[in-house]
Amino acid sequence: MSRCHQPQPKELRISDPRTNDRIRVPEVRLVGPNGEQVGVVRIEVALRLAQEADLDLVEVAPNSKPPVVKIMDYGKFKYEAAQKAKEARRNQANTVLKEVRFRLKIEAHDYTTKLKRAEGFLKAGDKVKAMILFRGREQSRPEQGVRLLRKFAEDVAEFGTVESNPTIDGRNMTMVIAPHKNKSEVKTEQNAQRAANKEAARSARNGGPGAAEADAEAAPAE
Repeated sequence: MSRCHQPQPKELRISDPRTNDRIRVPEVRLVGPNGEQVGVVRIEVALRLAQEADLDLVEVAPNSKPPVVKIMDYGKFKYEAAQKAKEARRNQANTVLKEVRFRLKIEAHDYTTKLKRAEGFLKAGDKVKAMILFRGREQSRPEQGVRLLRKFAEDVAEFGTVESNPTIDGRNMTMVIAPHKNKSEVKTEQNAQRAANKEAARSARNGGPGAAEADAEAAPAE
């Protein structure tokens, strides 16, 4: 039985696109299974082409005039979309917002300490919320706080980028830096590095690749 005439799933969410016989418009702009632009065709033609390819006809841009549809494996598409959403949620859940606090008149060595701490957070895949705590009349000089936070952003640019610019929050000024790499990417790199280190250590214990040949070349001829 071809896909176009298979019964539709009973549970259809409002967010699901219309597929196959549920697409009830006279004409559509058709995109082929490999992304090729077929053009505007009658809906009957689009359904027939999808049926012949044993694939689904999926409405990908319902608000266009005419609506845009694509021939694809809808089951595979939904599975891949669900996996991407799951990965995005996992990365978002694993990302922690760390906080680094400054005084407007911070000493150089204190600033360096805070900077190193922030770099460590960003390298681990966490976001950093940089906060300046204003005292007394310091609140009347917000431009100094902006300069300090911008300097901080420049100093950590190797590890992260500004996600939200400096904003006033009561007696404080805050700015958020997002890491270049999320926790999942950091973990993958760490695992790869550990595997490489283990392989190097194993190779060193065994004399390294080609060690026997090198020893034979170095031995004096009899």
